[in-house]
Amino acid sequence: MTTEIFAHRGLHITEVENSIPAFLEAKALGVHGVELDVRRTKDGALVVHHDADIEGIGNIADVELRELPAGVATLGDVMTACAGMKVNVEIKNWHEDAGYDPSGSLATQTMDLLAHMGWLEDIIVSSFDLDTCRAVKSIAPSVPVGWLLHWNEPPLENARRAHELGLQAVHPHFLTIDDSFVAQCHQWGLDVNVWTVNKEADMRSMLALGVDTIISDDPGLGLRLVGEA
Repeated sequence: MTTEIFAHRGLHITEVENSIPAFLEAKALGVHGVELDVRRTKDGALVVHHDADIEGIGNIADVELRELPAGVATLGDVMTACAGMKVNVEIKNWHEDAGYDPSGSLATQTMDLLAHMGWLEDIIVSSFDLDTCRAVKSIAPSVPVGWLLHWNEPPLENARRAHELGLQAVHPHFLTIDDSFVAQCHQWGLDVNVWTVNKEADMRSMLALGVDTIISDDPGLGLRLVGEA
């Protein structure tokens, strides 16, 4: 098994994170895949942005698409730019966020768009919100789903829950795992996709553990280390 390297929010060393240029630069670099963040505007548009708030604009859930800065791209436009790569689509839906959706409609809308665009392969959908993971699983059973694990919660206990729910992966913070965690997850059939690994020593440690994916702000370094291995 070769560990894959995903560019965290695209290649944003020189470009704005989660922007179309950042994803195009990641593709040019030759990464295995990219990770991106999906949110929904007041008028129902799916956009790619990490933070809930945009300085000078407000909360994305409280404004319309036309009010967002030009650099904030729609999910559809980003997925078009990402053709030819694997994509980790993280659905930002957390209880403390404005616009939190307990109904599953955000998951449904996201999966409907991805299906319409022919993107039910070469993707994994992830979320910190377990209900959102469950919703995606029920809407698109063929699509791999990964539960993002909070760093301050017991990773093995949550991995067990992911396994029992039939999810395909867990996404823990890299500092919370060890070789026994990875071995147990693999025994359960779970991929281990770690975030966000940026230092060479940490990447080497993750490669030694045999994680499935390293999500990094420095994917070029990750690709070099994978090549050496």
